[in-house]
Amino acid sequence: MADEANRAAFFEIQGRMIDTTAKLKQVQNQMRNKEGEKKRAYLTLEELQQLPDDTNTYKSIGRTFVLEPKPVLMNEQEQKFKDSETALASLQISKEYLEKQMKEAENNLRELLQQDPGLARQIMSMSVM
Repeated sequence: MADEANRAAFFEIQGRMIDTTAKLKQVQNQMRNKEGEKKRAYLTLEELQQLPDDTNTYKSIGRTFVLEPKPVLMNEQEQKFKDSETALASLQISKEYLEKQMKEAENNLRELLQQDPGLARQIMSMSVM
């Protein structure tokens, strides 16, 4: 009876680890995307700052380019930069939380397998087949 409970606990922890791993990968991808957005906004700002104030600047909207004053484009890029930084900070907190959950699940699995060496043998025999 205790053997079945340990197996059920093992599979539950394993399921949690798989879910957490998937969420962690998703957060890492989102962070990578936001880093790219942030870098693009920064580089665009750098280029816009070098231009004289009376330069005609254009904003891309789909396939169309629309004439926009330089200060408007600067404000938009600054806002994108700030939004990306905020999103990155939030994603970093999520990443740390998920990593903590992952370590917790790993420790729970390790503890469960040390508690019941028979379960470890059963699991090893299942994966060999």
